[in-house]
Amino acid sequence: MGSPLRVLHAVVNMNRGGAETLIMNLYRNIDRTKVQFDFLTCKEGEFDDEIKKLGGRIHRIPYVSEVGHFKYVKALKQFFEKNNQYRIIHSHMDKMSGLILRTAKKSRIPIRISHSHNTESEGGVATKFYKWLAGRAIHSSATNFFACSEDAAKWLFANNYGSTTILKNGIDVEKFLFSLDVRKQVRDEFKIDEYASVFGHVGRFAHQKNHSFLIDVFKEVSDELKNSKLILVGDGPLRIEMENKVKTLKLDNNVIFTGVRKDINRILQAFDYFVFPSMHEGLPVSLIEAQGAGLPCLISDNISSEVDIGIGLVHPLPLKDKYSWVRKVKELNENKKSRLIEVDKIAESGYEIKSTADYIEDYYLDTLEWIG
Repeated sequence: MGSPLRVLHAVVNMNRGGAETLIMNLYRNIDRTKVQFDFLTCKEGEFDDEIKKLGGRIHRIPYVSEVGHFKYVKALKQFFEKNNQYRIIHSHMDKMSGLILRTAKKSRIPIRISHSHNTESEGGVATKFYKWLAGRAIHSSATNFFACSEDAAKWLFANNYGSTTILKNGIDVEKFLFSLDVRKQVRDEFKIDEYASVFGHVGRFAHQKNHSFLIDVFKEVSDELKNSKLILVGDGPLRIEMENKVKTLKLDNNVIFTGVRKDINRILQAFDYFVFPSMHEGLPVSLIEAQGAGLPCLISDNISSEVDIGIGLVHPLPLKDKYSWVRKVKELNENKKSRLIEVDKIAESGYEIKSTADYIEDYYLDTLEWIG
């Protein structure tokens, strides 16, 4: 057998975000004797060591926010001139994929995939305008289009929406199944008693994730449910601001900031409710994981209904009315259900990672064979 096909994935960094988690889930489950992943990044990431152990190569260039547009484009050009051996590039940088794939096209990389993981750009007016300009190059530069949901496809690809492949954000189902023993272990670790009502969230502390609203909702909930805790997993630019808000609301003893965790599958066992009030999302892996753990999920109604895998755990709610969230918590608290779920339901919904990995592996190999 010859060397594996090496696919170049373009990301800002390989930290524990939703898109990056999906990429790693795919990477762990593909046949790496047939397909290997390499990475074009701009910053160090938490998955870097694991990538190297799995046989991946990591290339690094400075990001546009550090060096400006012209030096960034020059760095991309120099990279592809030196690394024109790649036949497939798979870019996960939303509208910024336009710049990457345009340069890859000029370097004659034959298969250029743009993958949408969101439904809106982050940043201020100037940043969004710049990203919009960059995104205009996707239409003429990408050969293939992927998205995590229909809404994500419509947002990034517009005219190419009809030819987009929806690649579901699959998970390793067995890892997330509810365990009473693990629940007790994690609660003991955080000094939470078994009768407490625990609300949880996993996500980067950024504007999109809407932590401020989440904390406001929890304040109201904690007034109703005295023995309640909120666990916030993650890190990011707004973490200190949220920690200060918790102190101002005198919730210090009720809110736990864990930082970034590698054991999300364990942490979820300690929760009773998963709260996810994002302003916009593509299709968050964390919500699939939470359903895999049998958790009732209170989510903003801005998030695509495609995130509901059909086992009765997702409850969309409006961001304009925080009290509707409190009422839903009270309703769910009065009608608690078993955390045990039918594993087959997740597989049937298309969110089982082994099936997703088999699909993407075949897609890469078949597409390459088709172009000759």
